[in-house]
Amino acid sequence: MTDSVAPDGCSRLAAWSRPRTICTAFRDNDVDAEVLPELTADDLINIGVTSVGHRRKFLAAIAALRSERAPAAAAPERRQLTVMFCDLVGSTELSSRLDPEDLREVISAYHRAVATVVARFQGFVAKYMGDGVLVYFGYPRAHEDDAERAVRGGLGVIDAVNRLDVKSVELQARVGIATGLVVVGDLIGEGSAQEQSVIGETPNLAARLQALAEPAAVVIAADTRRLVGDLFEYRDLGAIEVKGLPVPVLAWQVLRPSAVASRFEALRGSTLTRLVGRDEEIELLLRRWERAKKGEGQVVLVSGEPGLGKSRIAVALRQRIQDSPYFRQRYFCSPYRQDSALYPFVEQIERAAGFGRVDPPVAKLEKLETLLARASLPDKDAAFLVDLVSLPGSERYPLPNLSPQQKKNGHCRR
Repeated sequence: MTDSVAPDGCSRLAAWSRPRTICTAFRDNDVDAEVLPELTADDLINIGVTSVGHRRKFLAAIAALRSERAPAAAAPERRQLTVMFCDLVGSTELSSRLDPEDLREVISAYHRAVATVVARFQGFVAKYMGDGVLVYFGYPRAHEDDAERAVRGGLGVIDAVNRLDVKSVELQARVGIATGLVVVGDLIGEGSAQEQSVIGETPNLAARLQALAEPAAVVIAADTRRLVGDLFEYRDLGAIEVKGLPVPVLAWQVLRPSAVASRFEALRGSTLTRLVGRDEEIELLLRRWERAKKGEGQVVLVSGEPGLGKSRIAVALRQRIQDSPYFRQRYFCSPYRQDSALYPFVEQIERAAGFGRVDPPVAKLEKLETLLARASLPDKDAAFLVDLVSLPGSERYPLPNLSPQQKKNGHCRR
């Protein structure tokens, strides 16, 4: 068999063995140029490569083929990016009093905590710079809510670092976040130090805001603030001088997520754009509404891509029927609460009971009892609701020893 009829790379892989035998085995097992770079050790055993040494040589040659076929780096592109810069407070002081190995352990734990939170919100850790961490939201994968993800990630980082317990050292972080147009994708550096750079004012602004932030604080720039609307509570820092920029910039400290019920209202406020081209959809909903008023229960699912106007249609329907008596119940799911399938109901109960952010469990239980008293629920049912909002059980509301699935079934039946 000649090289001309062998799969791509066959002659190289067979150079140290018997070319006719190896290439025949490839041919008999339909290993062509497309399959060859994907072969594994088990595949090689199955086609008759029984020698450990030969398999290792094969796998090394296959790895070389993969690297040769690796796609070229993407061309630099212009895109909007939200950049988060995180810093460990007091790291210089820590370095002066900790043994280098202990300091390394502290910094490593801090880096892991930041990376874990960033991954949860699908950000991208671009670089570790000592005790600083540079994170991109919107690259390499963009989301419609990257600014929100960055802010939630920043608050999550503050909380995660505060809870770290390493070498009996109390740790705090501070975070700066900015959003803007950048050019991303240029390769800089060489070898293991090579990275894709982000060029523009945004990374510098995020770093400057981080430097101005108080310990355990998240500070955001104006463009980020505009994109996240009223999803959070803020402290207005006014116009602040930022080193390297010719004019002061507006900045806000993010305090906590807001208690607003509707993301649509939080992001757009009370001013709505005129609804155009949705007459047919509104008329269909109104027909279903008339049937419901006559006692014919109706369910309507409005689905579509993000930004299509689903929430705007719901608002328009509410405006059209506002003079009719009705009871409205709203539930909002969140991509950040995927670990809690019943979160919309938990949030509704907490809101209805009037839970405060700093209420101790005893106060929350009293408020929940006041709410439940209106429905005169049996104590057994109330016990499931107490557990649902993560309050400790009591002698009055003992919860049976159930598995998580049994508890879930009990919650869903309430």
